[in-house]
Amino acid sequence: MTITINGIPNCDTVKKARKWLGGQGLDHTFRDFKKDAPGADEIGGWADAAGWEVLLNKRGTTFRKLDDADKADLTREKAIALMVQHPSLIKRPVLEHEAGLLVGFNEPEWKDTLC
Repeated sequence: MTITINGIPNCDTVKKARKWLGGQGLDHTFRDFKKDAPGADEIGGWADAAGWEVLLNKRGTTFRKLDDADKADLTREKAIALMVQHPSLIKRPVLEHEAGLLVGFNEPEWKDTLC
């Protein structure tokens, strides 16, 4: 199975997810958003697969620091544009695998899907 985990290396959730994958013996490729940010088409594809509301991290510092105008009246298109401009707004990790996409680390869900 081909697995790519997208995120930021110093994110605690990404660290837990990578450690869990290793513990399950699942080989994976890591992609650092800071060095290789996803574009609008890729984020749009993720939004189609998972829902833009799931993909947009409203709990993080980056979202809280946005101007009120940016946070108001969010639509799919506006959310994708914000995530392109600020990749830290993408909920982490985003795990791509042969059967689909997982957003955020939820161990039972990952185990059911990947093992």
